[in-house]
Amino acid sequence: MITIQLLIKVYGTRERAIHAAQILIDNDMKELDAKSQISISEEGWLVLGISGEDEEFAANFLVDKYGSPLKKVNKGDICKGYVSSIEKDHIIIDIGVPVVIKQASLGTLGTGDAQQVASRFGIIPHIPLEVEIDDEKGLIGHLSKKQLDVLWNWKKSGFDHVTANSVTRSELKAAIKKTGHARDIFGIERLGLMEHMITCREGTDGPGIVAAIGRHVKGELGVIKAA
Repeated sequence: MITIQLLIKVYGTRERAIHAAQILIDNDMKELDAKSQISISEEGWLVLGISGEDEEFAANFLVDKYGSPLKKVNKGDICKGYVSSIEKDHIIIDIGVPVVIKQASLGTLGTGDAQQVASRFGIIPHIPLEVEIDDEKGLIGHLSKKQLDVLWNWKKSGFDHVTANSVTRSELKAAIKKTGHARDIFGIERLGLMEHMITCREGTDGPGIVAAIGRHVKGELGVIKAA
């Protein structure tokens, strides 16, 4: 058996997240002669015990696809992580270690403090973001150019978007259907295991979708109003 740790954060109701993770990993490994056993690290990362004839290939494939939590970084490294805290003057991204994104480095996303910028771009806790390391000792970084481009593309797409955490895709679809908004939605994009983004149709108001489905989902919701 090979044991690996993936850059997939588990939080909230663990049973729901583990069930969703098992479906995700089983789908990734469906063509392979390998099985996985899921557990959670003390820090909340997804841990897999993989066994079978293709265990080494499966382990390498999954680490390559999802990444692993990091303990050491160097200046210039580009790393994926998850928002763990949004404060007035900074955002903290968990990449395995906490990386601080200072308000000053968010200027390319417009005016306002870090919380205002986050709110404007639908950045909520647990949403995955990509960072570039500026100071490996102080663990300070900034959002990568690729990540900034993604955020601005969402903002300038002409459509409102809604971000969601701590919810499965099926739960989100059920909430949209239950509130009669299926025709107002283009689709749902998976951002992480329990993190998704809803793309609204032209003319559909993102805050209105949040107001409608908010009581039917257990997680937090954010809005990106079209610029």
